[in-house]
Amino acid sequence: MREKLYLPHIGQRILKTTVAVFLCLVFYHLRGYRGAAMSAEAPITAIICMQPYVHDTREYAFNRVAGTLLGALWGFLFLLIVPSFPSVTGIPLYALMGLGTLFSLYSAVLIRKPDTSSLAAIVFVCVVIVYPDVAHPLDQAFHRVLDVLVGTAIAILVNVFRLPRVKRLNRLFFVRTRDLAPNQLAQMPSAVLFRLNTLNRDGARICLISEHAPAFFMGQAGQLMLNVPMIVMDGAGIYDANENVYLSTTAMKPDASSWLRSRLGDMGVSYFIYTVHKNRNCIYHHGTMSLEESAVFQHMRRSPYRQYLDDDRFDPAEIVYIKVVAREERAVGVLHRLKEYLPTQGIRAVFRPQAGLQEGGSVFFYASEATVENAEKEILRLMRKDRADLEAGEVFSTGGYHTEHDALHLLHTLERAFEPVAGFAGPAGRKK
Repeated sequence: MREKLYLPHIGQRILKTTVAVFLCLVFYHLRGYRGAAMSAEAPITAIICMQPYVHDTREYAFNRVAGTLLGALWGFLFLLIVPSFPSVTGIPLYALMGLGTLFSLYSAVLIRKPDTSSLAAIVFVCVVIVYPDVAHPLDQAFHRVLDVLVGTAIAILVNVFRLPRVKRLNRLFFVRTRDLAPNQLAQMPSAVLFRLNTLNRDGARICLISEHAPAFFMGQAGQLMLNVPMIVMDGAGIYDANENVYLSTTAMKPDASSWLRSRLGDMGVSYFIYTVHKNRNCIYHHGTMSLEESAVFQHMRRSPYRQYLDDDRFDPAEIVYIKVVAREERAVGVLHRLKEYLPTQGIRAVFRPQAGLQEGGSVFFYASEATVENAEKEILRLMRKDRADLEAGEVFSTGGYHTEHDALHLLHTLERAFEPVAGFAGPAGRKK
C-alpha cells in the first residue's frame, strides 16, 4: 500500500522571515532606492538573524552587529590605507583583501567572539569589494553598518511580534504512541519527547493511546510529563503513569477466556496471558515456547515493568488479553479459524506486526467492549469530575511512525489545535 504523502507545514519562522525581508525592501523603497541601488545586506541580515525563539534572535543579532562593526572597521582602514599605494593592483590587491579578511576573522577570535568571525569577514569583503570605485571610504563603511543594523532591527521586531492566541484548556486531545516511536521496544526520540513535554507543561490535555501495556511508558517515566491518564492495551485499560495505578481495566469474561484457551490448546497453539493484579501487569505463558515466542520474550523480559511468571495461578477474572506470537502465516491462520466464533463469545481479535520479530506477528484477543472508543469516553467521564466543561477533541495520527520528522509534524499540528490564533479556533473535530 502506498504511504500517504505529508507535506511539511509552513512554520512561523518561514512566515516571519518572509515578512522581515518584505519590510526591509519596503524600508529602502520608501527611501528612494531602486534596482542596483537597493540594499542586499539588510534582507540578508534579517534572514540570518531570524531564529525560532526570540532569545536566539537577540543572540544572533548581537553577533551580527559585533561582526559588522569589526568588518566595517577593517574595511574602512583598508580603504584609507590602500589608496596611498596606487601601484598596488590586480593580484597583489586581492592578496591584501585576503589579508584583511584574515585580520577580520582573527580579531573576532581575539575579543572572544568566534561566532562573529564569519560575519566580520563578510562585511569586510562587502566594504572593500568596490575598490577602487569608491570616493568616500567612511560613507561606504557607514552604509554597510547601517544596512546591517536595519536588517537586525526588523528581524527582532518581527520575531517578538505574536498574534493573539488562546489556549484550549477545555479540550482533550488524543495521540497514538505508534506515531511517536518506532515500536513498543523503542523509546521516543528526544526531540519528540521535548515537544510533547512542552505541550503538557503549557497546559495541553493530551491522552496517549497505546496498543500495548504501560511498560513502554514506564521506561521513560522520569522524562515523560503527563497530566492525563493513558489508554493502554488497545482500550482494555486506563493507566495513571504518575501514580502507577490502573484506573480501570476491561477484562475478558472468564467463560470466554476459558473457551479461547481451550480452542487454542486444541489447535496446538501456545500463547501469552496478560493479567492485571494489584496494579501489576503479570504475564503467563502456556504451552511449549516456540522460536518466535522466545525471540520476543528475550526482548520483553528485560523490562523491569513486565512481570513474567512461570505458574498458572492467576484469577481468570483478571485476564485482560491473550496474545499468540507466531510466524505471520500461522498467526493469520489462527485468526482465520477462530474468526466466525469470536463474536458469539464476546471476543474481538486484532493482528499486528510484532516488534523484535522480523517475519512474524501477534494476534491479540480482547473482550468485545474493550475498545479505544469506550476508553476515551471513560477518560472523559473521569476527568469531568475536575472540569465539567471538558470536551473530546481531535485524535491525531499519521498511521504509524515513519520518521522523527513526521512525529514532530504531528505534534506541531496538535500545538496549533491547542493554541490557535484568537478567532480561528474552529469547531471541535476528530482527525484519524
